[in-house]
Amino acid sequence: MDAIDPVAYLRATPPFHALPAPLFDAAVAALEIGFYPAGTWLVRAGGAPLERLYVIRAGSVRLERDGQPLQVLEEGETFGYTSLITGQATLDVLVEEDLLAYELPDPEFQRLRDAHAGFASHFAVGLAERLRNSLEHSPVVRFQADLSQELGRLLRRPAVWIGDGATVGEAARLMRAEGISSVLVRGDPPGIVTDRDFTNRLLADGLGPDTPLARIASRPLRTLPAETPMHEAWTALLESGAHHVPVTRRGEVAGVVTANDLLKASAQGPMAVLRQVERLATRESLPGYAEKVAEMDAALLAGGLDATVIAQLVSRLNDALLARLVAWAEADLGPAPAPWAWLAFGSEGRREQTLLTDQDNALVYADAGEEGRGWFVSLAERVNADMEAAGFPACPAGHMARRDAASLSEWTRRFNSCIDEPRPHAAALLFDVRKVCGPLELAPLEAAIARAPRNPLFLRFLARTAVEHQVAGSVGLRLRGGATVDLKAQGIVPIVFLARCYGLEVGAGARATLDRLDAAAEGGLLSQEAHEGVGHAYRFLLGLRLRHQLRELAEGRAPTSVVRVADLSAIERSRLKEAFRVVKRWQERAAYHYRTDYF
Repeated sequence: MDAIDPVAYLRATPPFHALPAPLFDAAVAALEIGFYPAGTWLVRAGGAPLERLYVIRAGSVRLERDGQPLQVLEEGETFGYTSLITGQATLDVLVEEDLLAYELPDPEFQRLRDAHAGFASHFAVGLAERLRNSLEHSPVVRFQADLSQELGRLLRRPAVWIGDGATVGEAARLMRAEGISSVLVRGDPPGIVTDRDFTNRLLADGLGPDTPLARIASRPLRTLPAETPMHEAWTALLESGAHHVPVTRRGEVAGVVTANDLLKASAQGPMAVLRQVERLATRESLPGYAEKVAEMDAALLAGGLDATVIAQLVSRLNDALLARLVAWAEADLGPAPAPWAWLAFGSEGRREQTLLTDQDNALVYADAGEEGRGWFVSLAERVNADMEAAGFPACPAGHMARRDAASLSEWTRRFNSCIDEPRPHAAALLFDVRKVCGPLELAPLEAAIARAPRNPLFLRFLARTAVEHQVAGSVGLRLRGGATVDLKAQGIVPIVFLARCYGLEVGAGARATLDRLDAAAEGGLLSQEAHEGVGHAYRFLLGLRLRHQLRELAEGRAPTSVVRVADLSAIERSRLKEAFRVVKRWQERAAYHYRTDYF
């Protein structure tokens, strides 16, 4: 539909759809069209109220109160009526994505309210709902309702199905009639078709409306139970790259939740950041990504989400960003001369990065690509530079793909030599490796890592490095004298290092610290008491550090892991002392287990 011809559009938009012809025609005649670029504040609470009703034709706006997002509004939704009804500006309205809107002046809006009860009722209900949301999202309960609710609460209508023998055209007409962006396809197994499938699998391949729907349907369905916490739904969508998830109740599909549903439920959640990543069009749009991640972290942490879960979400967002950067580089360079893979090390390799930290990455390519090494170096240079622009600092030690692009045989040699020499400090980087993207299979690297349990001397050196990290004692946590403690060096790192050692010993393929602890407990290396104690200590230290770093960012300082003991609450100091005691006891047990004094 043409933006300058709003008739058909408004006829499909509540509450205009219910207006009798004379009122509707008068409303259309009074409309104006407005365009506002992203970043524009349309109104600020306490300032001059809006003087028009806005019907969003394209783009999106974010409603905020006291700096806390309340809601994201998109195509087909309205705003401005709170100002028009109350005569006050009670909310902030920020244009999140370039906004094209139909604008109805206040006099015409009031005339329609007086002339049509249904029109007035629609906005009265909307005002009550918006006020309720405003109270729910006050600083006292900031985001708590969003993060605690089950996925099933976002369902707005029953699932819509179509027969397996239907055509694409029939499915498109059904979706238009129902006002939905996906339809479930019956069959064994059942499937789903979305509006994106029409673009990516139909139009892109030159197929027509008579194409059998089964040809573009995704099977089998990847469902989630209605009881699934929202953060798990976020993770599922981020992992799969999908934008729709069928939701089940008692084993039956009850409906479909979309990425937009999740986006609206928490305006600063990961789906909002993912949406911005997907919309990145040029390299000039990269700056600001780090700030968006920090904003998301603050919102999720304030909502009570565990820092380890936040880190997993950040990691998946970083993966989505990297895929975007790689696609840009490949578009510039042309096809790769051989299969390759992008590797992440350190906290990003473990999926434990909360804020953006120094890059630790590498590029590995198939041995057959040695002659085309220049292509891979160019790819690495472009991606590393774009990551810096997005907010990932360069690694001071140079552990970056632009310097570490090598063949699979060379990388396999490095892993093996790390074990055989042994080189525990190198293992602290290499053995937290994770493939982020690329078609190359890394079985030789995994086989090299699997050799670690067969070399006791290597594990002993690895354990010695872990137990040599000094954990803060009670003396270091006294209030007097401006005492400080490094949460990372004196607490988090010893846990990460020992978990790596224990995980390697039991042959676990896991990289995440908590997963390695689980594997060590299942393998009999860690008692249930130690497993629970160390796990709690790790979660607490990670969460405390994230809160501290977000506070530093809010104050305009660079984030660190060093906290002043006097700045901690009594409860935090007590829990910190207990966390350090747990880590110290584990170090002592590990020293005995690995005989770290004997070399």
